[in-house]
Amino acid sequence: MTNRQNMKISLIAALFFLGLGGWLLHLRIHPLDEPADYLPFISGVISVIALPVMFSRRGSVGYAYVINGMLAIIGIITMSHFSLAHLAANASFSNIILKSTFPYSVILLGKFMVGKCIFDLEFFPMEEGAARAGRFLRYPNMGWWFVHLAAMTAVYAAGNILWR
Repeated sequence: MTNRQNMKISLIAALFFLGLGGWLLHLRIHPLDEPADYLPFISGVISVIALPVMFSRRGSVGYAYVINGMLAIIGIITMSHFSLAHLAANASFSNIILKSTFPYSVILLGKFMVGKCIFDLEFFPMEEGAARAGRFLRYPNMGWWFVHLAAMTAVYAAGNILWR
């Protein structure tokens, strides 16, 4: 086994454990009592079962990268909305950081970055001095994800405002 293969297996294991931890945490907070809890349950199943398998096969790494990123964006948007909707009037900086869903969003960002590392390891040269080329706003660069985060946030906010 090469160092590259060993690194990929370790990153896939990290992705699995981050997904499993988040899914179990979500099941504890939101048991399957209401239909609104089905989407996080399905997202957890995808994160724990489908994504590690997809990331392990070269032909599906690109799809896994996009699915992992979109699940992270959706989770961050919905958890941020929940925190803002339940924000106390006397919210301090420490309460916003420690008593909101911010820590869970940080876990999702970590899960996204592990998926990005697997994608980059699979498709980009790792030699010292190898430069990344391409436009910032084009796939698979981070700008592409920032655009999707902004667009999906705008659509979610518009839907929440217009269809209450």
